[in-house]
Amino acid sequence: MHIPSEIKRIAEETGVSKAGLSLKRTMILSILAGVFIAFGAVFSTLVTSGSELSFGVNRLLGGVSFSLGLILVVVGGAELFTGNNLMIIPWASKKISFNQVLRNWSLVYLGNFAGALLVAMMILWSGHYLLANGVIAKHMLEIASKKCELGFVEALTRGILCNMLVCLAIWLSYSTRSFTGKVLAILFPITAFVAAGFEHSVANMYFVPVAILVKNLGDPQLWEMIQTGSSQFSSITWGNFFIGNLLPVSIGNIIGGSLFVGLAYWHAYGQINDPSSTNISVP
Repeated sequence: MHIPSEIKRIAEETGVSKAGLSLKRTMILSILAGVFIAFGAVFSTLVTSGSELSFGVNRLLGGVSFSLGLILVVVGGAELFTGNNLMIIPWASKKISFNQVLRNWSLVYLGNFAGALLVAMMILWSGHYLLANGVIAKHMLEIASKKCELGFVEALTRGILCNMLVCLAIWLSYSTRSFTGKVLAILFPITAFVAAGFEHSVANMYFVPVAILVKNLGDPQLWEMIQTGSSQFSSITWGNFFIGNLLPVSIGNIIGGSLFVGLAYWHAYGQINDPSSTNISVP
């Protein structure tokens, strides 16, 4: 198991490797990551739909099931925008340029969006949302409605808190090479951010678009099945999604992952060969 100063070195090496990926590989792996996170969102929505469990237990189960997404990203290998915010570490060490960081973030962000949107469209075409007499669709709409109704500061702050936990999950996963170790490193931070209701930009690239698609292009009988009308979900629009949610959440994710985790650890373990730094936080 690696100690924190060694994790910092691994994070640097990983960031340098990511910066050197070709355009083709970057796009393929980022699209896969968008698909993987969407799979976690699909699983989480299914598990929490129509539940009669207590609020906390229901959110706990939703977080555990959502963890599937980051497990697939880390163990399977893919490029995730929120996790790649840790590329700020090799940049701070002057091992990659800021242009390389921005190139990776931009390409991966677009690829993640494409992958998440692809899953959203396939969920619509598959009719999955109609399972349980539309209970899943209703839950999809409720999730997206709450996200689109967040205030800018609220969404921004939830984005910061979310990616602190996501990047901590990535950071912890660098401490081990075993499958079990990586899964456990991911499970608790991701479960925590989902249960707490924090906001993840890539997850929202699925959660809100799938609700928009279901609302506008879904089976007309859906509204009778769930005994409500589309007017109840008037906040679910592309405008509210892009400006009111995705923009502040993405900014918050960058702040949380890059500043509060990446740069914080870089400053704590900036001198890898410093004997005093290698003894920090060692049991």
